Amino acid sequence: MNTKPNISFENTEIAFASRTDVELKKMYLFFAAMDKNWAVKLGTNLSAIAFKLKLPVKGIMKKTIFGHFCGGESVEDCSKSIKELQEFGIGTILDYSVEGTGTEKSYDFTRNQILRTIKRSAGASEIPFSVFKVTGLGSYKIMTKVQAGEKLNAKEQEAFGRLKDRVDTLCRAAHENDVRIMIDGEESWFQGVIDDMAYEAMEKYNKEKAIVYNTFQMYRKDMLGLLKQAHQEAELKGYHVGAKLVRGAYMEKERERAEDRGYPSPIHDTKEDTDNAYNDALKFSMENKDRIYLVSGSHNELSNIILTELMNLHGVSANDKRVFFSQLYGMSDNISYNLAFAGYNVAKYVPYGPVESVMPYLYRRASENTSVAGQSSREFDLIKNEMARRASLKKTII
Repeated sequence: MNTKPNISFENTEIAFASRTDVELKKMYLFFAAMDKNWAVKLGTNLSAIAFKLKLPVKGIMKKTIFGHFCGGESVEDCSKSIKELQEFGIGTILDYSVEGTGTEKSYDFTRNQILRTIKRSAGASEIPFSVFKVTGLGSYKIMTKVQAGEKLNAKEQEAFGRLKDRVDTLCRAAHENDVRIMIDGEESWFQGVIDDMAYEAMEKYNKEKAIVYNTFQMYRKDMLGLLKQAHQEAELKGYHVGAKLVRGAYMEKERERAEDRGYPSPIHDTKEDTDNAYNDALKFSMENKDRIYLVSGSHNELSNIILTELMNLHGVSANDKRVFFSQLYGMSDNISYNLAFAGYNVAKYVPYGPVESVMPYLYRRASENTSVAGQSSREFDLIKNEMARRASLKKTII
């Protein structure tokens, strides 16, 4: 059997088919700046200061970093991005990216926002998933105490109960509306509590198919084992595992905390180890495709190719709804658009929220784009290649 689907992530004509020449030039300037670490650090620092001083910089942000990585300030504002992606066979994952202020009011507000995304996703094939972070619904400090086995006082117990109720409310609403919902991964010192809530929800709502998806951050040394345990538990109890695989988002914080507190770092020692763990998790998921529904959230070109080969090897069609590929809006369009063009299920994370409230998310996005070896350079080179291709085509026509 042929296990090498004919997909090229070098095909910039497909990757940037949705971009006009003007938009491509704008992207060129944006990633030219993103390619320089000092420019990213300077820009994020200056914008943070400007927002603190309440300077009128919102318009600038909407035309630059916010406009590139976000769909808008509200669900309604995202309509243009949703339609644009849909035209090229790519789904949207509406991601309310505002961090909670730590009050019960803010947690309720976030829950209500996620309920809106679920309602918007219901019956809409162009929005195949909803998503939320548990720290947007309750205190990470309380979850940290629970995971550490520390006793909660009466007030904390009540707050923890409300947190669990909010999580269940979202998962239940997703089930009732037949909308798949992903629970984002967070820091290891309270991720175990999130896992417990995720698997409790899976047992209730994933009987017929995966509705609730948990996130597996494969840069953790124990994560492949935890994925296998989750599969075993689902086998015993008769439900499906929804698994979103990512490499991970808190590496520096995880290592620093481990060093400060004198325990072994939970993070793989090398990038190669993380890559191997990720690809092994893809292999395990496809070997157990009847029980595991998979979302591969990766900007790594090799991992995406490996998954297409595994699907072909296991007789899984490109459009099988048990398998999705996912990347962030504004990044790795060469992966997303080429996979979608080849008929695979692809969905982009599209963040939204008030500009000033989403900036902490955007600062991390910009930092991530420059810290991942070669990521911004790769994006920049692809844009330059497409600009050169279009220029050459115009000369040929003339």
